[in-house]
Amino acid sequence: MFKKTYDWIDERLGITPIWRDIADHDVPAHVNPANKMSAFVYCFGGLTFLIIVTQILSGMFLAMYYVPDIVNAYRSVQYITDEVLLGQIVRGMHFWGASLVIIMMFLHMLRVFFTGSYKAPREMNWVVGVLIFFVVMGFGFTGYLLPWDQKAYWATAVGAQIAESVPWIGKYIRTVLIGGDMLGALTLTRFFAIHVFFLPAGLLGLLGLHFIMIRKQGIAGPL
Repeated sequence: MFKKTYDWIDERLGITPIWRDIADHDVPAHVNPANKMSAFVYCFGGLTFLIIVTQILSGMFLAMYYVPDIVNAYRSVQYITDEVLLGQIVRGMHFWGASLVIIMMFLHMLRVFFTGSYKAPREMNWVVGVLIFFVVMGFGFTGYLLPWDQKAYWATAVGAQIAESVPWIGKYIRTVLIGGDMLGALTLTRFFAIHVFFLPAGLLGLLGLHFIMIRKQGIAGPL
């Protein structure tokens, strides 16, 4: 039954050539598992993507219960942690994954830098990778406020003051970030919208470009 369904879809959409092209793609010799250290270093990018997928899935689950207003935000986080089935585990995955994805991305960028993989013809892919890094940092900054506890509130206040210190445009950046003169309901809803709508859209677009260029240019050679 599964084969008949697959053949029916394949006959109309031609999906077999697409996934066979991906599955049959040759892996360069320097990424061969026979060289365990080399293969491990070249897995940093894939591990980063795996953590990003985990963050997206766990974030979708948390968004089903989270309430982005200053009255119920903290209570909804408590409810997720204490009452929802496996809520504490999923929230823990999302919490620690936020730090782990930055660490893995930093290691991936170090590998790219020290192997010279950012050089021609891969300069644009390096630029896209740096933009992805900034987007992930944005996820960390906007997500930190969402529990709406004392630590989140004052950490965001410090971040807004840092943004305000930018010459000439600092006060405008601060206003855009917090939605007014002080942190409040507008800040929380704004950070929530950025965290679950704007940044994911940017991240998915940049990841698509990143993978297309990797596919076109291939994995860079060894040092």
